[in-house]
Amino acid sequence: MKRNPRDIIVRPIITEKTVAMQADNNTVTFEVAQGTNKIEIRQAIEEIFKVKVDSVNVINVHPRKKRVGQHEGKTNKVRKAMIKLAEGSNIDII
Repeated sequence: MKRNPRDIIVRPIITEKTVAMQADNNTVTFEVAQGTNKIEIRQAIEEIFKVKVDSVNVINVHPRKKRVGQHEGKTNKVRKAMIKLAEGSNIDII
């Protein structure tokens, strides 16, 4: 069963580091759904943004302990995908 591309790509990650990567290496970073693989991510990006993808790298960011006063908790678990676009392709997310 094929998943909806909008369910695979959760949101773009926009930080100083990712904006610099987009300008230098033509690499865009997205938060993706847990349990997706590189092939699904590639197909979703190509279908949503109509661009050609060179490579996909996936990073699982594990939750870390955070503390505010006497209350302890954890940050959310996040799965990031770093998408290297083909020459001439561009996604304008800023």
